[in-house]
Amino acid sequence: MTDANFASDVPTDDRSAVVLLSGGMDSATTAYEARERGYEIHALHTSYGQRTEDRERECARLLADDLDAADFLRIETGHLAAVGGSSLTDEGTPVADADPDGEGIPDTYVPFRNANLLSMAVSYAEASGCSAVFVGAHSEDFAGYPDCRPAFFEAFERVVEVGTRPETGISIEAPFVEASKTDIAARGVDLGVPFEHTWSCYRAEEPACGTCDSCAFRLEAFQNIGVRDPIAYAERPSYGGRE
Repeated sequence: MTDANFASDVPTDDRSAVVLLSGGMDSATTAYEARERGYEIHALHTSYGQRTEDRERECARLLADDLDAADFLRIETGHLAAVGGSSLTDEGTPVADADPDGEGIPDTYVPFRNANLLSMAVSYAEASGCSAVFVGAHSEDFAGYPDCRPAFFEAFERVVEVGTRPETGISIEAPFVEASKTDIAARGVDLGVPFEHTWSCYRAEEPACGTCDSCAFRLEAFQNIGVRDPIAYAERPSYGGRE
């Protein structure tokens, strides 16, 4: 796709990008990566009924301030919680403990969430003249979540090309889609990401549980690079690293 003005009153800025900023370590590192690549950041945070939405929103706001983001847009929607089908949005379904040997789709999968979030991000990008949308998916995500696979983002970019103004050029950027959580932690340290202002726990807003899948991946990543995760945990198990 080529970058071009899609309307005379909203010129496309090829150094401006919407970043899906959840408040987690992956989206935070993605945002700092986008800034490192020279993009001005338009942060988009979505609350969709997840258990830890208040803490995630707080972290996203702190990150946007630290990034000196050009804009911070928060969208609150209840439709994913109303649809259900995930332990992240259904209080009646407990979040399972981490299972490193588990196979199949985990119960924390929110059905087609990334398509919903990317659709909002593309709308925001088209309206504000941004040339890219950044999302923090990575290889360990797409092992369990079908809407985190490289093929999904490639297909979605084709949808964007067909479904936006003919002159619009918006790319979907997933800079860590082939990377591991450990790679992201290491890159974040290099970029100076304030990981103390990020939140990954699926269960709790303070302290992090330390035993859900998201906590386990995060702790293992920090342990693997020999850096202590700066957030508070109720439990801080060893997941094979050096901490």
